[in-house]
Amino acid sequence: MPTALLLIDVQQSFTQRPYWSDSDLPGFLAASNALIAGCIARGVPIVRIFHTDGPRTAANAFAPESGLVRPLDGLAPFDAALSLEKHRHSALVGTGLAVWLHQQGITRLIVAGIRTEQCCETTTRHASDEGWTVDFVTAATLTFDMATPAGGTLTAAQIRERTATVLAGRFATLCSVDEALARAA
Repeated sequence: MPTALLLIDVQQSFTQRPYWSDSDLPGFLAASNALIAGCIARGVPIVRIFHTDGPRTAANAFAPESGLVRPLDGLAPFDAALSLEKHRHSALVGTGLAVWLHQQGITRLIVAGIRTEQCCETTTRHASDEGWTVDFVTAATLTFDMATPAGGTLTAAQIRERTATVLAGRFATLCSVDEALARAA
């Protein structure tokens, strides 16, 4: 089944956010880099997606003018089959990604990136609803602790577990890096 890796928002911009934490970064980078290497070895196209929004000024970390809309430090270099910018949570909204995927005959997507519960989950749900088979590689997603409306805290681990719970068997197959690569072969 023709597969593509969607590498969503793995960009230096996030390091400027007040919630940024390096605590899960080593594992995330190891999983992401293994996924990239495996996709390159198997000829699986990699789509690089950057999030941009807000005022187009150097002071906005998510504006190209900031110089931070670039790959996250530590991410393995690769030649993207397609690079695009998105302005919404789903990488399929307003980007032309769906057209490109159809033109390439892609029927399976591997999803990885930053933030697990936002752009990665939203893109996964959207892609599933549009008919793609989706492999969600939780280890290759990154998120951060969040305050709840009631004043509590959800840890990054709890957010990843919650996302995995709502996606599994409904919108995606949860996969390790090795499982996603085996399914792409």
